Amino acid sequence: MIRFENVTYTYPFSDRCAVKDINLHVRPGELVLVSGRSGCGKSTLMRLADGLCPGYFRGTLKGRVLIDGRDTSSMPLRDISRMVGTLFQDPEQQFFALGVEDELAFVHEWRGRPAEETRERVRRAAASFGLSPVLHHSIHELSEGQKQKVGLASILSQEPRALVLDEPTANLDPESTAELACRLRALKESGMAVLVVDHRLYWLEGVADRVIVMKKGEICAMGNFALLEDEGLRAGCGLRDCHVEDVRRSLPEALPAGENAPEPGGKERGLRVEGLSFAYKGRENLFDHACFFLRPGVTALIGENGTGKTTLARLLTGLNRAGAGKFFIDGKETAPGELLRRVGIVLQNADHQLHMKTVTQELEVCLELARRLHAGKDSGAEDAFSVAELLDMFDLSALAERHPQSLSGGEKQRLVIACAFAKKPDVLILDEPTSGLDGGNMLRMARALELLAGRGACVLVITHDLELMKLSCMRALRLPLPRAGKAGNEGENV
Repeated sequence: MIRFENVTYTYPFSDRCAVKDINLHVRPGELVLVSGRSGCGKSTLMRLADGLCPGYFRGTLKGRVLIDGRDTSSMPLRDISRMVGTLFQDPEQQFFALGVEDELAFVHEWRGRPAEETRERVRRAAASFGLSPVLHHSIHELSEGQKQKVGLASILSQEPRALVLDEPTANLDPESTAELACRLRALKESGMAVLVVDHRLYWLEGVADRVIVMKKGEICAMGNFALLEDEGLRAGCGLRDCHVEDVRRSLPEALPAGENAPEPGGKERGLRVEGLSFAYKGRENLFDHACFFLRPGVTALIGENGTGKTTLARLLTGLNRAGAGKFFIDGKETAPGELLRRVGIVLQNADHQLHMKTVTQELEVCLELARRLHAGKDSGAEDAFSVAELLDMFDLSALAERHPQSLSGGEKQRLVIACAFAKKPDVLILDEPTSGLDGGNMLRMARALELLAGRGACVLVITHDLELMKLSCMRALRLPLPRAGKAGNEGENV
């Protein structure tokens, strides 16, 4: 169904090829997993398979890419898209509508299907991915994981013959990841060809028929899933673990407010929240007089997709002031309007948080802001990070003079987190900081979080990444949050 024959591809204005001498195939009823260090050419393979290279990105293609025996160089993109469905890592890039129902219906209306058939396809797609409760919601109200489900539901409702997935588990909770694995197994059995590009490996054990490992644009290893047991191969190619333990239940609970023990000397250290309530207009409460306390260290904020993790992050930073509640940092009450001065946040879309002309300038501005915020305090500049330290910590030294918007998605992600470190916040909230990161950069991120926590910061990590939890998280705050006065009751999820 998908075949590469001696394929070499070079992007426009580049003096080196993105992939070189690629020979691979994906048969009907087969799933092939492609992995490797960031920048090794995985995304280019995906773009070649669905015709975006060179159909959209232009560039120079040598060799042949065949879809069901047809050379893609002689096919318009619209014909390729009917045969090959593609889910991007950021599904918002492929949405056309503002509402979930409209998005699921869009392609069928565009292709002129009868209204009743379109409604039935939308109904089946929504039910299949558990989207029926949010069918009439705005897409912008959804969690990143829910958006991913909408994108995949829309694609599969079109019944393509091949499926290409780019980091499909990056924003999914472990339960949704397991459901996706089962769904892909069923699609294989139905005869669909599936090509998955992902850094996370463990979830496709028993599902992937073959694994392809790439390095510097070339295939360096190919075999069955057992190939990934080779620790030397994983270390040399920046791969993640192929077997991952679910540590969520073994992580100690974050304390309910009122059970926080002060540090020696009587001073309370950490973030305390009391009586937090919030609901979106016309909806049930996400939080109802919730209370909790976070000590310095790394805490994982975990819960299923759509339970309000990102909403909680916005409330804790004052970005959303519609909720009610009291916030205390190191024992002192902090007004919602002052939270952003004390609490740093890194959201999932890094593009919205980069403003300067070079990577170095981004860090310099943040360091200057930190100096002003901490002027006159005991925690002065002597323990602040330097630009050089931050560049090295996040493997950005070679990119110091690059324009931030010219970086890859993973590089932008590391840069905005480095900027957050530069501000030296009392509390730092990170939303899925390792989504899309290879094994080496995931380890780098875990070490950086531990370093910041070791300096007394309270780090709250919104994550579904089981590997990151095992490496750096000391405790867990689980959604739904405990209600005031109910923590500890039988059956209460603290």
